[in-house]
This record gives sequence, C-alpha cells and structure tokens, in this order.
Amino acid sequence: MRGPELPQREPKDSDETIDFVRKQELDRALERVERLQKENERLRQRIRKLEQELEAARRREHRSAAPYSRGRRKEKPQRNGRKPGKQYGQHHRRCPPEQVDEQYRAAAPERCDRCGGAVRVERTQPQYQEEIVRRKIVRRFEVEVGHCTCCGKRVQGRHPLQTSDALGAAEVHYGPEAVTLAAHLNKHMGLSYEKAAAVLRVGYGLEASRGGLCRAVARLGRKLQPTYDRLLMEVRQSSVVWLDETSWRVAAVLQWLWVAVSPQVTVYAIQPGRGFQQAARLVGADYSGTLEHDGYSIYYRFEKAGHQSCLSHLIRRCRDLAEVLLPGAARFPLAVKALLQKALALPTQWERQQISLHGMRTAGGRIVAELDRLLDHPYRHPANRRLVRHLNHEFPYLFTFLYHPGLEGTNNRAERALRPPIVTRRGRGGNRTEAGARTQERVMSFLTTSRQQGKDSFRLSVDLLRSREPFVLPLVPDAQPPPSG
Repeated sequence: MRGPELPQREPKDSDETIDFVRKQELDRALERVERLQKENERLRQRIRKLEQELEAARRREHRSAAPYSRGRRKEKPQRNGRKPGKQYGQHHRRCPPEQVDEQYRAAAPERCDRCGGAVRVERTQPQYQEEIVRRKIVRRFEVEVGHCTCCGKRVQGRHPLQTSDALGAAEVHYGPEAVTLAAHLNKHMGLSYEKAAAVLRVGYGLEASRGGLCRAVARLGRKLQPTYDRLLMEVRQSSVVWLDETSWRVAAVLQWLWVAVSPQVTVYAIQPGRGFQQAARLVGADYSGTLEHDGYSIYYRFEKAGHQSCLSHLIRRCRDLAEVLLPGAARFPLAVKALLQKALALPTQWERQQISLHGMRTAGGRIVAELDRLLDHPYRHPANRRLVRHLNHEFPYLFTFLYHPGLEGTNNRAERALRPPIVTRRGRGGNRTEAGARTQERVMSFLTTSRQQGKDSFRLSVDLLRSREPFVLPLVPDAQPPPSG
C-alpha cells in the first residue's frame, strides 16, 4: 500500500532565490563596483576642495587687507634685493642737483673725541640735501576798478599772477599751485577732497575746505576743455590705440569709464553705456588704424580698423581653466598657454637682436600652425569646447603684432592707465554729479598725458589757471603758446 502522501515543500520567494552567474560576469561586475567606488572617492575629494575654495572666496570678500593679492606664494621665490656678481647690474645713485639754493659748512671738531688729540683737516667732501619748504605765501592784489569815459563799461585791472577776477565775497582764492596739488591728490592718487585739504593744512599751513577745493578743481576742468578736445582729435589720428573700459558710478548710477591710449596721449571718458557708440566717441566710428583690446565683441564693429586681441587675457583664462580641470582635460589649455607665452617672447628676442625679423616671423608661423592643429582636435569637456570656439573667433587677431613692428601682444597700456581710477573707485565709488564726471575725465586725461610725455603738469596747470581765457596746452603737436597776461 502506498503510504500517506507527504506535504510537498513550498517554493521559496524570489528574493531568497540564489542565482548562479558566470565567473566572467561576476569579475566584470566587481571591477565596475571598484571603479565606481574610486570615482565616488575622487568626486568626494573634489567636492571637499571646491567647498574649501568657496569658503576662502567668501572670506576674501570680507577681508580688507591686500585685495589684489595673488592668493598663493611662489614655489621658488627669488631673494629680495640685488643679485650678487654679474647679475647685480649697473650701479645707480642719485645725481647731484644742478642748482644749490643754500650752502653750509660742516666744520670738523678741533679735538678727537676718543683721545683728545688735535684734528687735521685733509679734504672737504660735498653732501646734498633736498628739502621741501613748508611755507604758505599770501598775495594781496590791489585791483584798480574804473569805467570807460565813453561808453561807461566797467573795467578792472588784472595782474599776471591772478587766477580770477572775482572780488567782494569771493576775494580770497586758492593759488594755482595749491589747486594743481589738490587735483593730483584727488584725481590721480585717489584721495578725497577732505584728505587733500588735510595735506594742504598739515604740510603747508593752508586752511582749505572740501567744497572750496572741489570748486577750484572744477574751474581747472572747465579751462581744460579745449585741451581735452584736441587730445580726442590726436587719439583719432593715431595709427594704434589701446582701448579698455571699467565700471564707474555717477550719482550712484552705473556708468563706464573708458580709456584710449595712443603712443603720445591718453584720454578718459565717463559714459552711460558700454557699446559701440561709446567707443566710437573716443576713436571715431570710421577709425582706420589698429586697435589693441581685450577681445570685447563691440570692438570688432570697427570694420575699417585692424585688431590685436590681448594675449594676456587668454593666458590667464587658460591658467585658471587648467586649475579646475582634470589632468587629462587640462592638457589643452596648458598647451595653448605655452604657445601664447612663446609668441609674446618673440618681439623681446628681436629687440635684443637674438633673432632676426625673418626669424621672428618664421617662429610666429610655426606657432600659428601648431595652434591651428590644436584647435582641430575634438574635445570632450564643455569648457575646452568653449575655449576652442573663442580661440577660433579670435584666431585672425592673435598674432598681428608679430607682423607689424610697433604693436604689442597685450592690452597692458590701457590696463595700466585704468589702475589709478580703479584705486579711486575703490575708495569713493565714482562721482556725485555729471559735472564732477566731466571734471574727472578732463583732469585725468591732462595729468596722465603730461606724465606720459614727460611734461611738467604743475607748470602747465599754473599757466592755464593764470590765463584769463582757456587755451590748448602744449600736449599736442600744433598747440598755440599761452596768451600773455
């Protein structure tokens, strides 16, 4: 007889079912897991690094010291001071002054302070001391006032040292040299009118107010209008111009400070926009020379002009990009950076007669061909693809300076011209009124051009302030001499 049927075992659930796989598939899965774990760890480290950089950037915004620091030390910094041996270079010292105003005799002591013996004088050695005199000069002018016996017109005299004809309540004025010093302190060195007044008070004993200095510098700005117009004409006629712009505020409203630098003059303009119309106000819409700039798109709307894009901007972009990319992706920006630096070094080698003009252009052609080959490669990383698109757009304007002597591969001249107003902007932000903006651009153009040409801005400013009518200062080729007093 068949025994009783035993209950059959229920099949286990699917989650308890053990599947058997091949060893090859298991090894591939384990390799993938290990690879993903390494990638996960790498991403975690990158996240920690980016968080540290973000925290450092946030702290840097609230740090008041050294705002323009590079943020990192050099790995192998050079020693400070002169280098010993042949690297020391030429010895320099201050030349003796041509004019001596005072002369004194420094007599040797009659007895030696160590043993008490008699001292015999053997020679006399000169020593010079250049000093400033803290002295305020007050001039009183007895102005004769009368009227014409024929027509009855009021007539008054004017001395050549006077800077104004105002009498009565406005009979006390600042002298032209005091006004010029205040203009230097405020427009070039970035000091406020309050601090400029403190310099005049502490250094020279001249009591001045902020409002008084502001109005005096504004009068200088109005007299500079003819000179400013001629400087604009000189820039438009120059064969090469460096252009740049930076933000500026007028009455707390965002505007733009433009600068145009030629080999002879520098002109500033504060304008409400950052477009082609504002750039054309400086150099003219039909400018046909060569523009050196940072690659801003509106500059290429000067269709009659030649262009040289700034290589320093591209080098900084490649350097910053290489710092955030992985080593494999960073090879492309590093290669571009090396080529651009090699191109910038060629004009210096030519000037030092290390290579000929033909050799410089031949080496430049090789650099152009190598960069062209780099841009033909396909790149995966989006940042590299953006860099390729930008370089393809700028490619015709990167190496103009190698084939036209006199040009530069960077926009450093315009950037250096913007540094003083940027320091001023950091302390004051800009100008309070449109009239102040007009004074700012005229006085800065005058002071910078005078320094650029090696002219004495103090003497020029004094002559202008003492003149009854404004005239064009000798900062342009065909300027007229100042009218007599």
